[in-house]
Amino acid sequence: MEFLAVPLLLTIGAMLALQAAANVQLSTATGSPFGASTLQLGIAAALLLAAATAAGTLGAFELVTGAEPWQLVGGLGSAVYITAGIVLFPRLGAVVSVGLFIAGQMLGSLALDGFGWLGVSQEPLTAAALLGAAAVVVGAGLIVRGQDGARAIEGAVRERSGWLALALLAGAVLPVQGAVNAQLRAQLDAPATVGAFSFLVATAAMALVLAGSLALAGATPPRAAPLRRVPWWGWLGGLCGASYVTAVFLLIPEIGTAATIALTVAGQQVASVFVDRYGLLRLPRRPLSAVRLAGVATLLLGVALVQLS
Repeated sequence: MEFLAVPLLLTIGAMLALQAAANVQLSTATGSPFGASTLQLGIAAALLLAAATAAGTLGAFELVTGAEPWQLVGGLGSAVYITAGIVLFPRLGAVVSVGLFIAGQMLGSLALDGFGWLGVSQEPLTAAALLGAAAVVVGAGLIVRGQDGARAIEGAVRERSGWLALALLAGAVLPVQGAVNAQLRAQLDAPATVGAFSFLVATAAMALVLAGSLALAGATPPRAAPLRRVPWWGWLGGLCGASYVTAVFLLIPEIGTAATIALTVAGQQVASVFVDRYGLLRLPRRPLSAVRLAGVATLLLGVALVQLS
């Protein structure tokens, strides 16, 4: 299982980086990040409901009533992460957004492993793990600094601190979501059904946020007609999200939270470099300076240290 987990999680991580870029296309078409998030989460829920139907495990939904209330809200992590990706990728770029997502993910996963929160088996925080976490944070800082030099730091303090904090939070909720869903999986013993339930919760949450933004903030309703011009790959965000969530809660009990997240974030960061460098998925090209590349290398070194600890 551990041998197969390495290429699987690297691939899943790369898909997660591409997911955010694809979701930007839906957001641009609908004119609403909340509308785009609701749509992609609904697609993921439909895919996993179909998988649960094919596996004959839809009946496991009846066991949800026996779970603890906190085990039912893991899907909120997907809602936060997907919406954050839609908002942040055009503003910060793929490498910076993913670098901060990764820093949040690694710190969150180490906290879960180190303190044994949310049913995760407690693992001692070794010197290598702590050094790796420090390298991840330093790498993320270099990536942010390297985007526009010193001006990026000044702008981040004055104008972008809120966006940077959102990126860290969005990253941190992913390992929490994985741990929560792993506990629900232990209750239901039906992976596809757990994934479907998680995305149904996420879809419902985002639908409420969308309705609230329309009713209370006077936001513009999402547009439907421009969706016809969305490229085929712009609809794959739901599939990417469903694959990530299912793989993570299946593998956390097998190889640990920190190792699972370390492998996925490595795939995320490598994919984000290509997205920015070549302007993939209709995102603008962003130069990869020596400082940014040093940040990526430092971050990946930190990830490797955590993985080997």
